[in-house]
Formats: sequence, structure tokens, C-alpha cells
Amino acid sequence: MQVESLPPVAAPKPPLVARSASRAIDTFFYDNRIVRDFGIATVIWGIIGMLVGVLAAFQLARPELNMGTAATTFGRIRPLHTNAVIFAFVGNGIFTGVYYSLQRLCKTRMFSDVLSKIHFWGWQLIILSAVATLPMGFTTSKEYAELEWPIDIAITLVWVVFGWNMFGTIARRRERHLYVGIWFYIATFLTVAVLHIVNSAALPVSFMKSYSAYAGVQDALVQWWYGHNAVAFFLTTPYLGLMYYFLPKAAERPVYSYRLSIIHFWSLIFIYIWAGPHHLLYTALPDWAQSLGVAFSVMLIAPSWGGMINGLLTLRGAWDKVREEPVLKFFVVAVTAYGMATFEGPMLSLKNVNAIAHFTDWIVAHVHVGALGWNGFLTFGMLYWLWPRLYRTPLHSKKLANTHFWLGTLGILFYALPMYWAGFTQGLMWKQFNAEGMLQYPNFLETVMQIVPMYYLRGIGGVLYLSGVFVMMFNLYRTAKAGSLLANEKAQAAPLMSESQDPHAQGGHWHRWVERRPFQLAVGATVAILIGGAIEMIPTFLVKSNVPTIASVKPYTSLELQGRDLYIKEGCSNCHTQMVRPFRSETERYGEYSKAGEFIYDRPFLWGSKRTGPDLHRVGQKYPHSWHYNHMLDPTSMSPGSIMPAYPWLFDNDIDYSTLPTKIRVLRDLGTPYPAGYEQQAVADAQRQAQGIAAELKKEEIEVKSDKEIVALIAYLQRLGTDIKVKPEQAAAAK
Repeated sequence: MQVESLPPVAAPKPPLVARSASRAIDTFFYDNRIVRDFGIATVIWGIIGMLVGVLAAFQLARPELNMGTAATTFGRIRPLHTNAVIFAFVGNGIFTGVYYSLQRLCKTRMFSDVLSKIHFWGWQLIILSAVATLPMGFTTSKEYAELEWPIDIAITLVWVVFGWNMFGTIARRRERHLYVGIWFYIATFLTVAVLHIVNSAALPVSFMKSYSAYAGVQDALVQWWYGHNAVAFFLTTPYLGLMYYFLPKAAERPVYSYRLSIIHFWSLIFIYIWAGPHHLLYTALPDWAQSLGVAFSVMLIAPSWGGMINGLLTLRGAWDKVREEPVLKFFVVAVTAYGMATFEGPMLSLKNVNAIAHFTDWIVAHVHVGALGWNGFLTFGMLYWLWPRLYRTPLHSKKLANTHFWLGTLGILFYALPMYWAGFTQGLMWKQFNAEGMLQYPNFLETVMQIVPMYYLRGIGGVLYLSGVFVMMFNLYRTAKAGSLLANEKAQAAPLMSESQDPHAQGGHWHRWVERRPFQLAVGATVAILIGGAIEMIPTFLVKSNVPTIASVKPYTSLELQGRDLYIKEGCSNCHTQMVRPFRSETERYGEYSKAGEFIYDRPFLWGSKRTGPDLHRVGQKYPHSWHYNHMLDPTSMSPGSIMPAYPWLFDNDIDYSTLPTKIRVLRDLGTPYPAGYEQQAVADAQRQAQGIAAELKKEEIEVKSDKEIVALIAYLQRLGTDIKVKPEQAAAAK
């Protein structure tokens, strides 16, 4: 069997046979079994993750679909959905493509079959641990990084195994030149490792509970430096590497521009890392950091579109094939969706646009154009291209593949368009004033009721998209059944000569010097991605004026701390923000805008990224205890028409004080000024405060035991936003 050639590039190297005619040819075997395994996992986890997403979508329209149990409420399954589609579906898709392409680009089998298997099973076990822990409420609440510390350690170890296998394969390659796809694989591995380690820094309290090493503003900056670049270096750069391999293969055309790929790669990884602060515009983050995020976000459109242009122009002369080949249909829509999302991202980072869009469903639409279009469709096209080659048989049905394409495309449209409409509606209604200068829609629930029909349509879009995945699963299954897996694919190539012996090792484009040296490439990529993060984070941590303290802000009482942890456990920050931005519309609706110094004891920060419900930062002491009690028991009793689920288990579960002393000790170690030895009396203090709240509720004719979780949650909610003095006319909070 002939060796599979590299995807052709605009300036190809001399033919391999001419370079190695006088040398012996090695015979070796590509490992296709590991590719098949990751491909199957991609499909299975994709279906599971999307099923959870469809359920979550309809829960927003029909609260009863929360099913009245803790493990199935929106607040707990929303992070399960995001983790399943990002790390399970997309993650396994990345490894499917990398393990197939890397072997052929390096003309060698993977470095170690054992490492490949450890990587595969280790990754699946990590996903299973997420499935087990997130519905149980074990979460850090940090978006896209919700998994607790033992799982974070496991992720680190499995990621190292992946890198070990990848770099080992590169080291023993038979092709000196590192193709552009490999540049993106290397940058992905290095950057994700840095992001994960820095953002996951925490001190454990118990086996499944920890507190972030960062607090308030610093925690928000680190989280969105991670969150934005998890999108960049997990959902973008590895998929660009896959695009550079599979798109030319499917089109049978060379990559449009070698030089453009160089500019695209280095500018993308350098600029992307700076853009995280655009998720925190008009918040308590220092203005200079926000401005840096905006500036680099705007610049980001150039390298992003460089990749899109390189992909689409690779199809020049092959557009006739797009009509016939479903694989190319998927690739074209994927690259187009990438271009749309990477235009919209910089646009949303402009402050005047962000002022309307942030916290609305517009952001949800934007994210899903990228996830469903770019990641989903590129994965589907890759699987349709791979399966016939792995099983040595034609695809079972191109007609079914085309059916999948149209179901997926309609699904994206039915998902994204209603969410854009909902986002515009929310942003404008929140800011609308009447002729008398009063808020036109002072009751937040009015804005929610307007967009419920959009949530139904979004759910229908999810069902259409998911139905296409079921069609693909059947198509791939029948393809596999008709053929047989080529587990070890025979290949031949000449061994790699030393640079001194290789007449073609020198000369050519200047960038060849980097491409032929993976160590230098890795060092250059690491330096490029470290600069932006360091410049943004170091001053925020070391210059005290960035987070001015407020003398009246005190640590949470022990009961409030317990309530805050329950708030995190139930995923309340998935629907509620705690950040009043300095707009008249928000100060009129919620109260005084939020200050950086108010969050210095918040580990983790809970500013949120979406307002399905109102902001809660100034909700403290706005309502009596009975309002919160009844609202958590039956939200519609206090807010008719509310789509919030009920939380009846909070009224049955006892407060768990067993780890409270350890929590106090850990927080003191992190800098919270609890007095030495306070952990010895923390439980007694919490019980006294709980008894006081129970007594207040009794005055309102509500009988509740002081040791129930609802009491701790009320204590926390009544504390929010009360540490600073506000003007009487600004004391109104969310309605």
C-alpha cells in the first residue's frame, strides 16, 4: 500500500523518492484502531451532550421539565451540557483527527500504543466523572472549568500523556518538514496546559470541594483569560489544524497560501490570548484591562479571517465537487461559520455593542454559531471522510449524509435566529425608558415572558440538529458493517536523514528553519501565548490601586458562607449575575453599580455571564425572609409566570456543617481575615444566625427548622450588596 502523501501546499518540497533514492525504505504500520475508538467516542458523547442540551433548552420554556429533582435542574445540567459538548464531543473529535493526521504527516506510527490507550480511556473516565459529579452539585462554578480539583489533576495527567505521545511521534518522524496542521497541534497542547494549570489553582477543602486561589476581580480576569482562550485553543486552533489537513485532502487541492498560513498561525496565537477581558466590559475590572481586551479583540479579526480565507480559497477549482460531495458541504459551512463567528466576536467586543448584547441570548447565539457550525460540521465532515478509509469501503449512503447536512443546517438556523431575536429584545427592553424618564419595563419578568417563544424555537433547532447526528450514527454504523477495520495500515517511507546529510534541509523560505525544529517552534509558540496573559494579570495582582479596598466590606459570616456554597452548588450563577454595570438603566433597576472592592472575599467570583433572571448583587434586604422562602419553594407564588424551577430539597436537607471549620481555615490561608482559631466557633456562630432567621420567619407565620439549607441560602441572599452605603433612591433591587 502506498504511503499517503501530505496535503499539498503551494510550495511543495522535492519528491520523497528523489531525496531518498539511495536509502533503504522503512516499512511500518499506522494505528487506525485508536482513530476508530476516538471517532466512536465522538459520536456517542456528541449525542449525549446534545440530548442534555435539548433538555436544558426546553427547561427554559417549560420549568416542569426540571422534573423536581436536584440532579435534573437547569442550574446543574447546563454545565454538564457545556462540558459534554466541549470536552467530550469536540475533545474526542480533536483526538480522532490528530491521531489520524499526525501519523501520516510524520510518516510514522504513534510513539506508543500504550500511551494512546491510556489517553483514550483516561479521557473517557474524566468525562464519566463529569457526568457523575456535576448533576450532584460538585462544581467550582467557573465557566468551562466547573470540574473539581481531583478531576482537574486527572485532566492534567491525561493531557501530559497526550503531549508525550504527540511529541514522541514528532521526534521520530520520517518527514523533516512540520506541516502547518502540526503547528496548531503543538500550540494547542502547550496553551491548554498553561490555561488549565493557572485557572485551576485552588486549595482543597474536602475530596470534592475547593476554593479558588484567586478572589473577586483577579478571579474574574483569570477565569475569562482561561474561558476565552479555551474557546481559542480548544475549539479553534486544533480545528484549524484539522482544517488544514482534511479540507485539502477532501478537495484534492493544495492549501491556497503557504505564506498566509504562517501569518495566520503566529498572529492568531499571539493576539488571541489578550482578548479575554472583553467578556468583562463595564464590570469592576480595571478600565485599562478592558481596553486592552477590546483593542486586541478588534485586531483578532485579521488572523481569524486569514484562516477562513485560506480554507475557502483552497476550494478554488473544486466548487463543482461541493454539489456532489457531502464532506465538502460540511467543510464549506464549517469554515463559513468560523468566519461569521470570528467577525461577530470582535464586533461584540466593541463597548457600544457589548453594552446591549452582554448578559443576553445574543451571546448564546454567537457561541452556538461557532460550536454547531464550525466545530460540529467540521467534525461531521471529518468522520464521513475517515470512516470509508478506516473500513475500506464506500460510505453507506451519500443521500443520508446530505440529509444530515440539511437537518444540521436547519437546526443551526432554528437555533441561532430565535436567540439573536431574543437577545436584541432583551437588550433593548432592559434599557428602555418612557416619556416620564422611568423604566418602561421595571419588572424583569416582563422581558422574560417576551422571549419564551424563542426558547421553544431554539429547542426545536436543537432537536433538528441532534436528529442529523442520529442519521450520521446510522450511516457510519452501516459503513463499518459493510467493511472491515484496517487496524494496522501498512506504509513505507525513507528514514529521516540528519540535517548535515540532507541536501534539502537548508534553504527555502525563512520559516522552514522553525518548521523543521519542533523544539524551537514550541518555545516560540509558548512565548507568544504567555506575553498577553502576563501583561494583563501581573499588574492586576500586584498593583493595589487596581482593586481598591472598601473598609465596610467584611468577610462572609459562617452561615452566609454555607449559603454561598449552596448557591454555587445549585448553579444559580448560570441564570443570575452579580454585577450591576454603570448604566442608568441598571442602577435604576438594581441599585448602586458594583465596585471592585466589594468582591475581595469572593472565591470564586460569581459575576455570571447570562441574565435569564435578574441581577442579584443588590438583592440583600430588599425583600423579607419570607419572600425568599416562598420564592425558592414556588417561584410563581412571588413572580407569576416565572420560568425558574422550584428547589423543594432545600427545605428538607440539613445544613452540612462538617467541613465548615476546614472552609474557614482554607479561606484564612488564602487571605480572608478570619481571626485565628475562629474555625472552632464557626459552627456555633452559624447556628446562632440560623436560629435568628428561623425566628424572623416564625414572625411571618413560617415554621422552619434552623438547620435546613434554605435558611443558609436566605442568609447569603440577604447579605448581597449590603456592605456599602447607597443613596435611598438607588436602593431598589431586582423585581
